[in-house]
Amino acid sequence: MTNIHNLGFPRIGEQRSLKVALEQYWQGLMSQQDLLRTGIKLRKHHWRLQEKAGLDHLPVGDFSWYDHVLDTSVMLGAIPERFGWQGGEVDLNTYFRMARGRAPSGDQVAACEMTKWFDTNYHYIVPELNRHQQFSLSSNKLFDEVHEAQARGVAARPVILGPLSFLWLGKVRGEVFDKLDLLERLIPIYAEIFTRLQQQGVEWIQIDEPILVLDLDHAWQQAFRTCYTKLADQRPQLLLTTYFGGLRDNLELACSLPVEGLHLDAVRACHEVDKVARSLADGRVLSVGCVDGRNIWRNDLRNTLDMLKPLHAQLGSRLWLAPSCSLLHVPLDVQWETEMDSEIRSWLAFARQKLDELAVLRQALDDGEDSVSDALEQASQAIASRRCSERVYRPEVRQRVQTMHSEMESRQSPYTERARQQQEWLKLPCYPTTTIGSFPQTQAIRSRRRQFRKGELDAAEYRAFMQAEIEQVIRVQEEIGLDVLVHGEPERNDMVEYFGEQLEGFAFTSHGWVQSYGSRCVKPPIIYGDVVRSAPMTVDWICYAQSLTDKPVKGMLTGPVTILNWSFVRDDQRQSDTCLQIALALRDEVHDLEAAGIRIIQVDEAALREGLPLRKDDWEEYLEWAVRSFRITVSGVDDATQIHTHMCYSDFNDIMPSIAAMDADVITIETSRSDMELLDAFESFEYPNAIGPGVYDIHSPNVPTLEHILYLMQQAGRRIQAERLWVNPDCGLKTRGWKEVTEALRIMVAAAEELRSSAAHTCHFATC
Repeated sequence: MTNIHNLGFPRIGEQRSLKVALEQYWQGLMSQQDLLRTGIKLRKHHWRLQEKAGLDHLPVGDFSWYDHVLDTSVMLGAIPERFGWQGGEVDLNTYFRMARGRAPSGDQVAACEMTKWFDTNYHYIVPELNRHQQFSLSSNKLFDEVHEAQARGVAARPVILGPLSFLWLGKVRGEVFDKLDLLERLIPIYAEIFTRLQQQGVEWIQIDEPILVLDLDHAWQQAFRTCYTKLADQRPQLLLTTYFGGLRDNLELACSLPVEGLHLDAVRACHEVDKVARSLADGRVLSVGCVDGRNIWRNDLRNTLDMLKPLHAQLGSRLWLAPSCSLLHVPLDVQWETEMDSEIRSWLAFARQKLDELAVLRQALDDGEDSVSDALEQASQAIASRRCSERVYRPEVRQRVQTMHSEMESRQSPYTERARQQQEWLKLPCYPTTTIGSFPQTQAIRSRRRQFRKGELDAAEYRAFMQAEIEQVIRVQEEIGLDVLVHGEPERNDMVEYFGEQLEGFAFTSHGWVQSYGSRCVKPPIIYGDVVRSAPMTVDWICYAQSLTDKPVKGMLTGPVTILNWSFVRDDQRQSDTCLQIALALRDEVHDLEAAGIRIIQVDEAALREGLPLRKDDWEEYLEWAVRSFRITVSGVDDATQIHTHMCYSDFNDIMPSIAAMDADVITIETSRSDMELLDAFESFEYPNAIGPGVYDIHSPNVPTLEHILYLMQQAGRRIQAERLWVNPDCGLKTRGWKEVTEALRIMVAAAEELRSSAAHTCHFATC
C-alpha cells in the first residue's frame, strides 16, 4: 500500500487553547504543572485526529511551546551566556526567557532575535552561535513526547531540524567565524539523539533540511555530504525533508545523501518529481508533497492523480504521500466555518481536510478511482465552481490594471525637495518621536468589536466607544510628548484582516487561526477574487483623531505587498496581478486621506522581505512588481504629504536598491533585538531618506531603560546622520499592556530629548 503521512500539525489547538494556556502561565495564573498537562492533552487530541485520517505514521516533536527552532537550540545546549544556564536539562522558564525576555521565574533579560521562517509569516527564534560554542544534549522533550506517543499506541516518527539548517539559520555573535566550523562539534550530538531514539524503538526519523531549497555554495553542499555520511550508521531510518521550493542545483546532492527517504515539495516543484524519482537509489522512499501545506484551496485530486500514477507504478510501496510542508501554516478545520458563504467554503481545505485528501489519493492509487468516485467528483465540482464563479472575476478591475501608466509610479519631486516642504509645515525637532501605529487592545475593545459584529451593539454605540478609545490614545500621546501621533487602531482586529473586510474579493473565517509566533495567532483573510475598494476604509477614524489635536496624526494603512503576503492568496492568477489590484484600491484610500487633510500617511510593508523568493535568480522579478505596487499606492500625493512605511524582520543588505526605489520619505524598521546591525546596510548604501530604527522591543514585556535606548540611538548615529533619524518602537503596540507601553514611551521620549540636547549644534531640523 501507498504510505500517507504528515510533516507537522497545527499546535495552537481548537479555540487557540495553547495560546490561552501560555498567556495564563506567563501571567502567573496557571501553574507549570497545569501548563504541561495542557500540552499532553493537546498532543493526544492532535494524534487522535491524524490517526482518524488514516496516517501510517505521525509526526512527534512538532508540538512546541513557542518555536521549533528554539526547541532545537535548547535540545543542543546552544544557550547564550546571558541566560545564566549552568548545564543540565534546560528548564521551561529559561526557554521562555530566551523567547520573550521574561518568564514567571528568572531575571528579565534581552530576548533572542526573532525573524521569519523562510518565506512564511511564521517567526522563529534565531540561534546565537559563537566561535567557542559547545553543544550538549540538554533537553528530554523530544524523547518524552516519543514515549508519550508510544504509550498511546501512536506510530511515532520524531521530527528534528537538521544540523545544517540549524547552523544556517543561526547568527554569529562576537568574533566573526564560519558557522560550518561548528559542524564537527554538532554531529556527535545528533548521533546521540539518533541512538536514544533507536533505543526507544523508533523506526523512522523525519529530519528537516529546508535549506536544500536555497542557494548553497560548494562548502555547504560538501558539508551535507560529510555530515550525513558520518551519521549514516547505527540509527533509525531517515526521511530527509525539504519544502518551500525546488531542489534545483541541489537535486543530485539530495538524492545522493545516505538517507532512506527524501521528501520533495511537489506543489512548488512538481517539475522535479520525475527527475528525483529517477535519481534516487534503489530501495529508497520518495515522499511526494502533493497537497499544499501553505494555502487553503482544495486539491484538484484528478490532476494530482495524473502526476502520481506513473510514480506509483514505478515505486510501489516506496511512494509516500504527504502535504508539501508542515500543516502549521494553515488553520485546523474548515468545518467550523459555519458562518462562511457555502460556495466559498466548498473551495477550501484546512489541515484536517488536507489529510482526508491524502487518504483519498492513496485509496485511488491502491484500489482504483472507482473506489473513491464520489470524493473525486466532489473535488472536481468544487474546482469547476471556483473557476466559473462570477464573483471571482470583475472586468472593471482588470481594465483598470491594464490602463495603468508610468506617471502613477513616481512622486512629483525628489526626496530632498519633498523633505524641505514637509518640514516647513511639520516643524519637527531633530530625533522626532512617533509610534508604529497600534496601541494596546484591551479586553474591553475586543469585546465591543465582537458585540458589534454579532449585532449586539448598534453602530452609534460602537462608534462612540471607539471614539472614546481614540481620544484616550491621543491624550496619552500628547501627555507623553510624542511628536507625530497615531489614532491607536482600536477598530482594527488585525492589520490585514481589517482592510480585507472592507475590500471586495476577500473572504474571512471565524476560526481560521494560524500561529505567527509563540502565543500570537492571526486569521489570514482569503483572497478569492478580483480586489476593489467600494468606500473609504480609514478616513473617518483618522480625521476624528486629527480633530482632537494640533499635532500631526498619521493615516495608517497596510501596504499591498503585506496584504498579499499575509493572506491566503488565490492561485488562479499571478501574484503580481493580485498585488496591483490591491495597490490601486489602496491608492484611492491614500487620495481620500490626503483630501481630508491628513498630511502624514504610513503604508506598512512589513512583509516585503518575507515575500522575497528563496532563490536569488527569482528576486529581480518579485522586487520589480513589489516596489511598483508600493509606489502606485503612494505616489499620487503632493510633495508636502509625508509618506512613511514600516518593515519587520528585514535584512536589507542585499535589496537596498529596491528599498531605496520605494522612495518613502520615512522608513521605520525593527532593529532593537539585532543591536542596530541592520542599519549597516543603510550606511554602506548611503540611503538618502529618513530612517526610524526601532529602539523598543515590543515582542517582549520588558520595558527598555533610558541607557539602552541611548545606546541603540548612538549606534544608529554612527551609521546615519542625525537629521535623518527618527525615534520609535520597532513595531505596533497592540499586544502589549498599557502600563508597560506608557512607561516605555516616556523613556523613549526622554531619550530623544537627551539626544537633541547633545545634537543641537549638528542637527539641521528647523526647530532644534
